[in-house]
Amino acid sequence: MKYKITVKNQTYEVEIENINARPVIAFVDGDRFEVMPENADQAETKKEAGRKTESKPFNPHPAPAAASSPNLALSGNAQTAPLPGTVIEVFVKPGEKVEAGQVVVIIEAMKMKNNIRSVYSGTVSEVLVSAGQSVAHKQPLIKFADVGEAAWM
Repeated sequence: MKYKITVKNQTYEVEIENINARPVIAFVDGDRFEVMPENADQAETKKEAGRKTESKPFNPHPAPAAASSPNLALSGNAQTAPLPGTVIEVFVKPGEKVEAGQVVVIIEAMKMKNNIRSVYSGTVSEVLVSAGQSVAHKQPLIKFADVGEAAWM
């Protein structure tokens, strides 16, 4: 979900991938942040158990969190699934050159076949899916060794 938030007369564009995931991954004006929201029920439970809960003030400019493991979906060198579904066919192999806009995978979702076109031009270093495999939204499909010009279709 994308939101426009104004803090102290400054507007930020915020995109949240999955509000139910912990930590919540948020992109603020293109910068990635990991946010661990407090849950009121958990805070009350901790107080009952004798632990003190720490309250932190809101910081509109937190330092970006370093990813503990490389996330191909966010690294900029992978083609990701734009929708969940089942891979029907893969048209590329490692070492193959791909042009932006070329169909690289077909994903079936809700009985419809969707051509997934490469956003990047470059050389495929790894194909991360195979025919018959179920994929989630934003799951990496293909990893590129070198990324050329991006095409935003």
